[in-house]
Amino acid sequence: MKNILTFDVEEWFQVANLKAAIRFDEWESFPSRLDEPLSFILDLLEKNGVCATFFILGWLAERRPGAVRMIRGRGHEIATHGYSHSLIYEQEKEEFAMDLRRSIEAIGEADGGDVVGHRAACFSITDESRWALDVLLDNGILYDSSVFPIRHHRYGIVDSPRHPYVILRKGSRRLVEFPLSTVKLGPANLPVGGGGYFRLFPYFFTRLSLRRINAAGHPAVVYLHPWEFDEGIPRVRGIGAINRFRHYVNIGRSRARLCRLLGDFEFETMGEALGRYADLPS
Repeated sequence: MKNILTFDVEEWFQVANLKAAIRFDEWESFPSRLDEPLSFILDLLEKNGVCATFFILGWLAERRPGAVRMIRGRGHEIATHGYSHSLIYEQEKEEFAMDLRRSIEAIGEADGGDVVGHRAACFSITDESRWALDVLLDNGILYDSSVFPIRHHRYGIVDSPRHPYVILRKGSRRLVEFPLSTVKLGPANLPVGGGGYFRLFPYFFTRLSLRRINAAGHPAVVYLHPWEFDEGIPRVRGIGAINRFRHYVNIGRSRARLCRLLGDFEFETMGEALGRYADLPS
């Protein structure tokens, strides 16, 4: 079974865990560290014959159009990660719409491609911000991957479906949702789909969990970030012990784990998987 591999493309200083120490208006003052980890990822994917979906921040697309063109040019799918990495439930509806449109325009100007996929910063489509689904449809988005079916202080819709499904909105408009992967642990959903969880849990547990999802007839949705493969990533102070742990845990093991992941599983882009779910009943 083919699983779905995705990367959220943002600079190392744009991550929510660092927000207490680095403000949006300070981003311009920090040096980019994207090139080396992104090259590692793209070379490794090519070596393994894997194409992935890259959710790119609009702010980054404006300043690094060459990176966007390089990703697309090597056969990968481009989608939007918003413009400013803002949490949707902290925005007004029109504010989010403007942020989304700005990101789509920035990506289009960088490489001229259409954008039909979206992932919110920090999976911030929650019960409080379901209205964002209509904004996505208004702007030509066909699929979303922002809903995490877990309980977390920053994100999550705990009772949402755990596998890809169709969301029916007003006027019979349909959006395919690709939730981040979880496995059942008693009554709870345990996140196993990537990011800090990919670094925190031993690799054998990740492999076992993804195989369990596949055995039930579903693809796993894996998400990672280029900065997680930057072994020299700067250490930022003033972010608190929990955020510091989340951000830096096992970064030195990420490259080897990704190599093993690509050897153990088959992957495709979210856009390639879309056709299998677009006609499902909602």
